[in-house]
Amino acid sequence: MARIAHLSDIHFGANDPAIVAATEEWLSQQRPDLVIISGDFTQRARAHQFQAASDYLKRLRAAGHSLLLVPGNHDIPFYDVIRRFGAPLQRYRHYIDDVLCPWFENGEIAVLGLNTARSFTFKDGRINQEQISLMQQRFGSVAPSKIRILVTHHPLFAMPIGMGNELSEAVGRHEEAVQAVCEAGVHVALAGHFHRTYAEAARKMVERSGRSLVIQAGTATSTRLRNDEPQSFNWIQTSGAGEIGLQVIVWLDGKFKPKSHVGYRFLDDGWIRSEIADAVDTIKHGLATRGPRRPSSDAMA
Repeated sequence: MARIAHLSDIHFGANDPAIVAATEEWLSQQRPDLVIISGDFTQRARAHQFQAASDYLKRLRAAGHSLLLVPGNHDIPFYDVIRRFGAPLQRYRHYIDDVLCPWFENGEIAVLGLNTARSFTFKDGRINQEQISLMQQRFGSVAPSKIRILVTHHPLFAMPIGMGNELSEAVGRHEEAVQAVCEAGVHVALAGHFHRTYAEAARKMVERSGRSLVIQAGTATSTRLRNDEPQSFNWIQTSGAGEIGLQVIVWLDGKFKPKSHVGYRFLDDGWIRSEIADAVDTIKHGLATRGPRRPSSDAMA
């Protein structure tokens, strides 16, 4: 079994220090195999914001956590035009991680991060041909028994956002990216950007999308909330039998608490939902699925 904490949009410079400290305490107690942070480490890509984010990551590493990190659009300077177009991710590479497309692999999972932040698109994301080739190369050598996970800041698919579930724009080179996800056999696509938790089988969202499960994270520590959704992050547990438990950990009453909890089972045509054990009990003792049930919408609050 592999245990993953998926945080996103921590936005140092517009963050709550108490919630930041609470994420460290929660991670220290649960001891995930991997901590993923899918972009937007800062609010405006200023040096002091990057320094604060860097200090946070140093504390996580000192606590023994393995990290996989990708930049977000807020990690590119917005007002500093010269730096934005001349050296957009210089500060990110100095303070956060010099590797923009990181890789993690153990006996259960293989995880690739891709940088979707671009100078010219401002808030929107983009995938380039080199990254598509890297995805195919990396996942092409992974054993079939492992869960293949792709991490980006911007979701590859058009996502429901806002109270009316209006759809966002997909990333640039969307069709090529989705085709590459299919060919690489990606099981799970993790992203952030919209400060909203959401999960759905890709085949329900886009035709010819393959068999991946799309999982969105809310903002873990930012004070800039959307749709009245509180701060949260995802707790994901995988098993070699092709099962995933997805639990949303939500900031309520001054602490992080387990809330929505959904199980997924991987079949020939992709992921379906399955029943899962009590939320709090699962945090302590791991996954426990009890057979498949009819698939349904997986939006999570």
